[in-house]
Amino acid sequence: MHIMAIDYGDAHTGVAVSDALLTLAGFTTVIHSRRTEEVLAALDELIASHGVTELVVGYPKNMDGTLGPRAEKCAALAETLRQRTGLPVTLWDERRSTVEAHAILFQNGKNGKQRKKIVDAVAAGLLLEGYLTRKRLEAQS
Repeated sequence: MHIMAIDYGDAHTGVAVSDALLTLAGFTTVIHSRRTEEVLAALDELIASHGVTELVVGYPKNMDGTLGPRAEKCAALAETLRQRTGLPVTLWDERRSTVEAHAILFQNGKNGKQRKKIVDAVAAGLLLEGYLTRKRLEAQS
């Protein structure tokens, strides 16, 4: 059993897959494509190769909690994935995940060009770890 988190973007989509124990992100990558069909095909391959049983899609709400065009695109992707894979899909509030990812990479000495290549994977990892933490806390209560 593995959970995949997806940070869907216009040109780059970050992906993180949990380890088998559902404790942390065991695999991360970035899909570099602006074409939705290419992103979906790459996600299909990753889902199959990692034995993914659940999906989490970043849901970028505005800071005031309202939904903008980016959130609508992510919700549409989530619905497409739900229909395409038959897997459960959760929309996960990802406000500030990319900002936090940039900060983590900066603190670890990555320059702007280096950050740009991997920031989406780090953001997906943050989404996944937040989701896994919530699942653990719910299981304890």
